[in-house]
Amino acid sequence: MPVGPSYPQFSEALVRKGHLTGLKPMVLVSFQSPVNFYHWKIEQLQIQMEAAPFRSKELCNAEEVCVMSWYTPMPIKNGSVVMRVDVSSNGLGPFIPNKSFRVNINGFLERQQDNTLRFTVGNEVSRPGCGEGEKAPVLILGGIPEEKSILLTDTNFKDFFLVELSIDNCWVGSFCPQASFTATIYDAIATESTLFIRQNQLVYYFTGTYITLHESNHGSEKWVHVLDNECVKKLCPVHFHSNGSEYIIALTAGKHEGYVYLGTITDGRVSFELLPRQRSVCDAIKVVNCSITWAVFVAGHYNLLLLVETEDASTRKYFQVVSYDLVRDYLVILYTVPEFIPDAQGLEFLNILGTESYTNISMVPKGMSYNPYNNWLFIWGNFLLMSYNNQNFIYLADFPKELSIKYLVNSFHGEVAIVTETEEIWYLLEGSYRVNQLFPSKGWEVYISLQVMHQSSLYAPNETMVTLFYEDSKLYQLVYLIDNQQGRLVKRLVPVEQLLMYQQLSNSYHLKPQGGHLTLSFTEFCPFMVLRLRDLPNPQTYTRQERYRAQPPRVLEPSGFHNEISLAVYQGLVYYLLWLHSVYDKPYADPVHDPTWRWWKDRRQDQDYYFYLASNWRSAGKVHIDMTSYEKIYDLKAEYELPERIFLDKGTSYSFSIFLTAQGHLFKSEIRHGVSVQPQSRAKLAVVLGDPGCIKVVMKKEVLINRYLVTLSDKRSCFDQGISGHHLRKTSMLVKVVGSAWHCFQNTLQGPRMQGNLMIPVLIGCPPGKRLAFDITYTLEYSRLQNKHYFDCAQVDREMPCFFFRDIFYPFFLIQDLVTGDSGSFQGSYVLKVVGGGPTMDTIKEYSEEEIYRFNSPLDKTRSLIWTTKNTTTKDSAFHIMSHNSLGIEWLCLENSPCYDTIPHSIFAPEFYFKVLVSNRGVDKSTYCDYQLTFLLHIHGLPLSAKRAFFILMVSASLFVGLVILYLIFCLLLPCMMKACNVLHWKISNIMASESYTYSTHSNTRVFIRTSGTKSGGGSRGSSRVIPKAVQENKDVPKKP
Repeated sequence: MPVGPSYPQFSEALVRKGHLTGLKPMVLVSFQSPVNFYHWKIEQLQIQMEAAPFRSKELCNAEEVCVMSWYTPMPIKNGSVVMRVDVSSNGLGPFIPNKSFRVNINGFLERQQDNTLRFTVGNEVSRPGCGEGEKAPVLILGGIPEEKSILLTDTNFKDFFLVELSIDNCWVGSFCPQASFTATIYDAIATESTLFIRQNQLVYYFTGTYITLHESNHGSEKWVHVLDNECVKKLCPVHFHSNGSEYIIALTAGKHEGYVYLGTITDGRVSFELLPRQRSVCDAIKVVNCSITWAVFVAGHYNLLLLVETEDASTRKYFQVVSYDLVRDYLVILYTVPEFIPDAQGLEFLNILGTESYTNISMVPKGMSYNPYNNWLFIWGNFLLMSYNNQNFIYLADFPKELSIKYLVNSFHGEVAIVTETEEIWYLLEGSYRVNQLFPSKGWEVYISLQVMHQSSLYAPNETMVTLFYEDSKLYQLVYLIDNQQGRLVKRLVPVEQLLMYQQLSNSYHLKPQGGHLTLSFTEFCPFMVLRLRDLPNPQTYTRQERYRAQPPRVLEPSGFHNEISLAVYQGLVYYLLWLHSVYDKPYADPVHDPTWRWWKDRRQDQDYYFYLASNWRSAGKVHIDMTSYEKIYDLKAEYELPERIFLDKGTSYSFSIFLTAQGHLFKSEIRHGVSVQPQSRAKLAVVLGDPGCIKVVMKKEVLINRYLVTLSDKRSCFDQGISGHHLRKTSMLVKVVGSAWHCFQNTLQGPRMQGNLMIPVLIGCPPGKRLAFDITYTLEYSRLQNKHYFDCAQVDREMPCFFFRDIFYPFFLIQDLVTGDSGSFQGSYVLKVVGGGPTMDTIKEYSEEEIYRFNSPLDKTRSLIWTTKNTTTKDSAFHIMSHNSLGIEWLCLENSPCYDTIPHSIFAPEFYFKVLVSNRGVDKSTYCDYQLTFLLHIHGLPLSAKRAFFILMVSASLFVGLVILYLIFCLLLPCMMKACNVLHWKISNIMASESYTYSTHSNTRVFIRTSGTKSGGGSRGSSRVIPKAVQENKDVPKKP
């Protein structure tokens, strides 16, 4: 909580009081969904956090705390550059009003080496808009006379930067119809990541550096000049994006008069297309000269509405509304604007039928505005025309024909603000044909007097309005104030309800005598006293708002203050919670449908133990994390008001009740056939639908309690099928109390609020947050039951279990609602195709369209089928139609299929990974959702081809026979080999024995001789030497002749 600059001591005391009395600020961060839904998932994500008290480190005389504050992490999500922050109280302590602000990412700033920030689009002149739609994080505003500068803000004009643009001053007066050169930036438009400006009929754009939006850096280094050699007289904004892109329209002059350029911005890349494609608008409507004054692009229908000024042969000028269909390249005239302003003769509005009388004041159209929710088209100039079908127009006579409209601002929630050339502000409410003047008015004078009494700094005697815009359905104005010879820019709220209420009071009072004196009384124009909404359903089902809850970890400190470590832990927990959300998009469904299930599934058994440690102040780091404090919320309750918008799927309904409370004078009595009938309220309820062919309303009234039960339903006729959150059709429902417009107000804590008009935008199609998931748990269970067994792979993978080739495969799928937490079996029909595959995860390849047909179609004659089933087929019999009651899939892998004759990489049977695509498009009529699921299926036990099996058999048989023969030979030769081995062993033994004997005998003889010689030498030297007897005998044997 910030400390007030005027009363710092009082604010510090209030903060301490709030902390001691239990005040805990609650912070809700809402992430804006991205434009490019092909790159990022469309989701309405919020995270609710509780602020952590933090004690200042400054020196303090107090024992505990002098200055403190509360902190929460500020998460940033990929794909989102605009975050809305809502701060509220937990209901304890002093009353703190709710506060809302935006945190936008500015991609047009860069950090210098000296750690300072610099604008990449130019140089900042001083620090004292305009952007289109709520997707732009940075808003710009041009129109500063003779200055090459713009106002730039990333806080929705809470503060500003005056930036001088770094563009080359260029004048193309040589071929463009412009009187002289000027430095003024006339048109300035901001999109999600790109800025556009027009100067001297030249168009430039600059793309910011948004890493959270783009895969790579698409930021511009300088302003890029586009539409070379083209004279652009105006840039028209397109308020709504479509097909993952944003758009802008450039109106040309000169050589391409009668054409428009439609600019497409996708991921920061800009491209322009010249339209119409075949011929100019002038040629299509068969006129010689024409000029396009304004253009509106209806992105949802790919249709251009053009306001064309034409000139006939008599040089008489008139205006026409022309429609150009981009898909069919077809152009048609919708309406011809009357030449003169009609004479309404005192009426508030007048239907233009061609039979009415006209004044002598010419109609001068200047622009158009289109609301895709209610199909209201406005043509404005010195008049105001309104149409609900682009063909039949209504003239709003309350707007003075002496004035001329400068621009028109649409809230797209039922309110329209009008600014004239004289800076007057007028106001139009949907459901009413009355145009009210807000400024100058009696109500404005009363309001200004009250603000001067309160010494408000937002008002000054000398002020000039810079621009008017809507933010969160509230009207704001940017005003230049001059006070004490000093000028400043301020953003302030336009109190529409207060101005209307003051104006009504000033016109509805009268004085009447009572008791000898005059009393002041007011006329009550409102047909009811109080309007209440009840029986509202839980909002998440219809708003598709996903919400997480995160609380700070518990710090084990008596004062309860956090430190830097606990705040860092808090930030890490919030980051991890959002990371779990981002990765929870797996094709295999978890047993528990919740992103946080995997976080705590292995730790819940120890929850009591960690709580015991925290209770005894023994937690690690003096911080305790309660796992129940980080969860996804599925049961938000309604707050007795209609949601900002709702999503309707095929045939779904939205119901609520309206109670009208009225006093006695607001009832009327009737007498029928002489019998008094019960009094009935004068309040009547009416409903206006934006597209009656798409939605319907059933309204039932209970007279006794004056209750209306309203049921809005989809008629199953205006949408085909689409991916979740893609290509939604816009429409709306307006519930109004007849006669309540401009007259009924309700006082709230935030000020008066207008009653009687309840407008709710409706988006028809497949709601965001729905997906199709492979129910692996039930598939395994059912397959085991039907096949009487289940064989998993040798190497078990818990994330991707295997299926045996010879078993019948029974796939089951779940429809999971990421918003409400619902998860149920998919009961619709679907088509299953194998779109890729490979023997290993690294060798998976995508199949072509022709291959997909051959591998999956029952009409294939090339023997390429991968699988087959006995279920029905599509209308053209090209593919099988399956459902949860299907008979199962039989794997074939015929000879021309990619899984045929798979070579095994180990001793185990061959395996194959199939990339499977499941889609219900064209075969399921129960929903608008085009569910598309792609997942990998691991099949093992694939059979070998006949040739390869025969080859392996022959090789195996040959090896077996060879081994048998070797065994027999070994058995037959074993005795001989044993005998030979024995003989060889005996001979070797003998040889070794004889050599050992000879060696030992020779050694003994030498010893004997040495011993004998020694002894005889000592007794007689003449003794003769001893000769062995055997040697002697050999010598005595006579030799043979």
